[in-house]
Amino acid sequence: MELITEIYHGTIGIENSKENIKYEIRKAARAVLINENNKIAVLHVAKDNYYKLPGGGVEGNESIYETLSREVYEEVGSDIEVIDEIGIIFEYRDSFEQLQISYNYLCKTKGELIETEFTQSEIDHKFTLKWMSFDEAVKEIESYNGNKYVAKFISLRDLYILKETEKFLK
Repeated sequence: MELITEIYHGTIGIENSKENIKYEIRKAARAVLINENNKIAVLHVAKDNYYKLPGGGVEGNESIYETLSREVYEEVGSDIEVIDEIGIIFEYRDSFEQLQISYNYLCKTKGELIETEFTQSEIDHKFTLKWMSFDEAVKEIESYNGNKYVAKFISLRDLYILKETEKFLK
């Protein structure tokens, strides 16, 4: 899988205040998920008012594909068919001393949709699932202008993912 980009503090407009960071690595899988109506699954995080793509961190000994399937099933309520690999993004989250590596895939829904199974944290952050056209998803994700640290990383990361996905959809 090819590297899409690397995101640093400076990339999101924060001056780097730490040196010689020993990053804890967190691997994650993310989906640009398309349904039968050519709409993209996007999660609205109402507590901090930003939008994100479905996906999340690897748990235990899961493979990236197992993580991708589980996260999409929980957050969207759909089984998936992986169409293609989009690429990898590195996020250097200095404040957490974390390097997040996101493996990103273009997928389509498979079978019937069921109700989402958000985690307690996702419920607390008021996650809701929305289906949007590709252009609407780009517009909503790039519209974040708040100051939440993680939201800045997520919004920029997911915008890069969608921009890279555009190459596959043409």
